[in-house]
Amino acid sequence: MTYTICEPCIDVKDRACVDECPVDCIYEGPRMLYIQPDECVDCGACEPVCPVTAIFYEDDVPGEWKQFTPINAEWFADSVSGLGSPGGAAQVGPAAVDHPVVAAWEAV
Repeated sequence: MTYTICEPCIDVKDRACVDECPVDCIYEGPRMLYIQPDECVDCGACEPVCPVTAIFYEDDVPGEWKQFTPINAEWFADSVSGLGSPGGAAQVGPAAVDHPVVAAWEAV
């Protein structure tokens, strides 16, 4: 299991969660942040500091945002960001692309 960042993060990217993450598994795309599921240790430190309530334990993701669990995982695939599991967001820096679903998400 892992934590998932959902729709409320799109175009917000507060980054308080990044500062709290002890394993540096929260990566930045142009419109939102993503949790690398293989690097997440399920500590939950990120969830309470999110100002827009965008982070949920995988089993607790609200129904309307269930698609964001695979979106977070798929973003790290070679076909999307190409990051894989780099072992820490700080050394990678912001990525140039978002997941296609996030990139196409209509701004509110």
